[in-house]
Amino acid sequence: MVICLIGTNTISFSDDVDFSTLKQYGELRLYPGLSAEETIANCRDADILLVNKTDLCAKVIESLPRLKYIGLYSTGYNNVDLEACKKRNIVVCNTPDYSTDAVAQHAIALLLAGAGSLVDYVSSVARGDWEKCSGFSYYDYPMVEVKGKTLGIFGLGNIGKRVAEIGAALGMEILVCTRTRRSGCPWNYVTKEELFARADFLSLHCPQNAETTGLVNAETLALMKPSAILINTARGGLIDEQALADALNGGRLAGAFLDVVSEEPVRSDNPLLHAKNCRLTPHIAWQPRETRLRLHRRVEEHLAAFFRGTPYDVVNVSRGETFARKQSARPLKTPEKRETGVHTEFSENNPSL
Repeated sequence: MVICLIGTNTISFSDDVDFSTLKQYGELRLYPGLSAEETIANCRDADILLVNKTDLCAKVIESLPRLKYIGLYSTGYNNVDLEACKKRNIVVCNTPDYSTDAVAQHAIALLLAGAGSLVDYVSSVARGDWEKCSGFSYYDYPMVEVKGKTLGIFGLGNIGKRVAEIGAALGMEILVCTRTRRSGCPWNYVTKEELFARADFLSLHCPQNAETTGLVNAETLALMKPSAILINTARGGLIDEQALADALNGGRLAGAFLDVVSEEPVRSDNPLLHAKNCRLTPHIAWQPRETRLRLHRRVEEHLAAFFRGTPYDVVNVSRGETFARKQSARPLKTPEKRETGVHTEFSENNPSL
């Protein structure tokens, strides 16, 4: 059984995540990152792929004849051709909910940075402006209290809900626009148009799909208050980046605080790199070590479940549909003995972590 883990450099920094627990499932090969062509060349005999952002297009899938399972070190799966996998009866499992607290924390940090012009003031002090100040302080950049301001949440999954909870604790009015409206929600549901028009801070927390790609565009940006701030910790493709840059540079939007862009790493010609009042962080919301340890543990739990014949969080089957492995596929055996249990080594309550 050959297991190829691609993207180790995006999951473990300075070897702070131990991948060796996967060796009990088969021959483990580790790769820091591979292009589509390199994936085909290096993983042609792979039975299992464990990946983060690796491009698994139809060409790659079709070129790996032994592939039976793809485990994602991510919640999003727009880097995998699900239809190609379904045709081959390849199970694809994502990892939801592992980063709820970390991403919500980062979204609120961006919100507060925008409310207090923190980036501008830190940069100003670094330039020596405070040393030249005639008084004890100065007020070159606007600041607002978030209490009483309106926080718009687009997408009320686990992360969106957590951001709403924190915003409410800060005294903000919460408005929600989401595909599925559930009874008992403590916040007001509104239309997309009303959300864009009323939000002082608008935070995106939806998946990127055909319906949401380009959600933030010239039309929806025109609905927003000139004083509003946009926050995106979801997917870069939710935003028409040129339209956002134009709105910022034209003074039609106060600011944008983004952890993601449409193509990563960011290209030098991305219009948001030098747009007015646009602050970018390099897709780091999910990166606290506790979060990455939790992610690795859950990826291994998914793999163990697949070996047992009971995969869950399968993203390439419809609701109510049963995934049937091809009759010709060689059955997979669960390892008889697990020398290192993930619940011990990667326990969130382990004081050594």
